[in-house]
Amino acid sequence: MTMARERIYLFDTTLRDGQQTPGIDFSVEDKIAIADMLDEFGLDYVEGGYPGANPTDTAFFQEKRTKRAKFVAFGMTKRAGVSASNDPGLATLLQAKADGICYVAKSWDYHVRVALGVTNEENLESIRASVEAAGAAGKEPMVDCEHFFDGFKANPDYALACARTAYDAGARWVVLCDTNGGTQPSEVREIVARVIASGIPGAHLGIHAHDDTGQAVANSLAAIEAGVRQVQGTINGIGERCGNANLITIVPTLALKPHFAERFETGISAEALAGISRLSRAFDELLNRAPEAQSPYVGASAFATKAGIHASAIAKEPKTYEHVPPEMVGNRRKVMVSDQGGKANFIAELRRRGIDVPKDDRRLDSLIAVVKEREAEGYAYEGADASFELLARSMLHTVPEFFRVTSFRCLVERRFDANGNLKTVSEAVVKVMVDGGEKMSVAEGDGPINAIDIALRKDLGKFQDEIGDLELVDYKVRILNGGTEAITRVLIESHDSTGARWWTVGVSTNIIDASFQALMDSIIYKLMKNREMAGLVAAE
Repeated sequence: MTMARERIYLFDTTLRDGQQTPGIDFSVEDKIAIADMLDEFGLDYVEGGYPGANPTDTAFFQEKRTKRAKFVAFGMTKRAGVSASNDPGLATLLQAKADGICYVAKSWDYHVRVALGVTNEENLESIRASVEAAGAAGKEPMVDCEHFFDGFKANPDYALACARTAYDAGARWVVLCDTNGGTQPSEVREIVARVIASGIPGAHLGIHAHDDTGQAVANSLAAIEAGVRQVQGTINGIGERCGNANLITIVPTLALKPHFAERFETGISAEALAGISRLSRAFDELLNRAPEAQSPYVGASAFATKAGIHASAIAKEPKTYEHVPPEMVGNRRKVMVSDQGGKANFIAELRRRGIDVPKDDRRLDSLIAVVKEREAEGYAYEGADASFELLARSMLHTVPEFFRVTSFRCLVERRFDANGNLKTVSEAVVKVMVDGGEKMSVAEGDGPINAIDIALRKDLGKFQDEIGDLELVDYKVRILNGGTEAITRVLIESHDSTGARWWTVGVSTNIIDASFQALMDSIIYKLMKNREMAGLVAAE
C-alpha cells in the first residue's frame, strides 16, 4: 500500500526579500510581470512586498496580482503602546488587496531590547494582536520569526514563546528565519525538532533561510526533513547580501529526488517543472543579467560534459554522469545533443504558441539551425518570446508584410544653445512603405532610440490606429563583449490595452540597429496579435 505523501507549501519572496538584492529595483510593471510568471509556475504563495513602505509596493497592492497563488503582503507587527486598531502601518496591511499577511516579528530577546527598545512582553503582545487583527480581517496570518535560530541559541525559552504566541493567536504559518544565514544544517534539524516537541505542529511551521554560508538550500531541506511544511525562497536565490534559499534548486530536488519525492508533494506539476529552466532564464533576462551557467538543474552547464571519458560514457548511457534526466527540468545535455532531442524541445515550445509542426518537416530543421546560429551571435530567445514566435512563424508559416522600412537615419547633435547651455538633440528620419506608397516621418526624442521609436510609429497609414494602445514599458541593454566595437543586445518589453505583455530582442554591433530590430518585432507582433495570428501565450 502506497503511503499518502505530505504536502510541502512553496512560498516565494522574490518580490519582497529578493528586492533587497543590491542593484535590483523593481518597478510596478516588473512586479506585475514577475507575479504572472510565479503564478503560472504553480507556487502556493507569492509575497508581493511591503505596502505602505514605498510608493511602488503601495501601488502594487491596489489590486490582487495572482490568479492561483495566494497573494501576500509583508509588514511589521503593530507598534508597542498602540492598539491594533490605531496603528496606521497595520491598517495599510489590512486594507491591501492581499489574501494573506506575513508579519515580521523579533524572536531574539537581544533584538527586542536593542532594535525595538521594548520589553519582551510588549513584543509578544504585538505578535498576538497583529495575528488576531489579520484573522479578523479575513486574511491568512503568518509570522516570520526573525533571527529565530540565533535567538533560540541565545534564549530558547523566549524564541519559543514568540513562535508559540503566533501559533496560539491563529497564525497559519510560523516561519523560522535564519536571518543572518549562519546556522548549520545539523543545528536547523535539532532546533526545528525542539520547536515541534514544544507543541507547535510541523504542519504550521515554515523555514526562511539566507545563504551567507552557502547553505540556504541545505538548511531548507534539513528543516523539511525535521518537520516544517512550508519553505520560503526566491527565484535564482536573489536576496540581500549572499541571497535567499533558491527555489529553482529546491523545487526540482523535492520533486525528483526519491528521498523527498516519495514522502512529499508540491503544487508544481511535471509539466510546470519542465519549464523551470525557461522560468529561471527569463527571470534573469528581466533583471538584465547573464544567467549563471553552473546553476544546479537549470544552468547551461548543468548537464554539459567536457571530459572525454565522461562524454564516452554518456554516449552509451546518460545516467552514468547525470543525476536526473535534463528534460525533466527543461534543460538538455551538451554532449550528444541528438536531432530528435532538439526537435522535441522545439516542437514543445512551438505548441505552447499554438503552432503545430510535424517532426519530419524540413522547415523545423532550418528553424533549429537559425535559432542556434542566432543565439551564438548573442540573441536570447528565452527572454524574448515574441521575437522567437515571429521568427518561427516567418519560417514555418507566413508573417504578412504589413509595412516595410526602406531606410532610417538618426542624428545626434551636441551643441550650446543661445543661453550657453549644453544640449544634446536626437533626430530620426524613417521611411516606410505601406500599401505601395512611401511615407517619411521625422521626430525628435530623448535620445536616438526614443526618436526612432516616435518616428517609426508616427505614420503607419491604415495600421496607425491599431498601434495606438501599444506601449513600450521597459528597455534593457547588455554589452556582450568588451571594447567600443562590442556586440549589444537590446531587450524591449511592450504591452497593450488587453493587458498582454511581450518581449522582443535585437542584436548588433550598433546599439541603434539592435534597438530598431526589437522595436520592429514589437510592432509586427502587435499587429499579428490583433489578428489572432500570434500571441496565444502572451494572452493566456
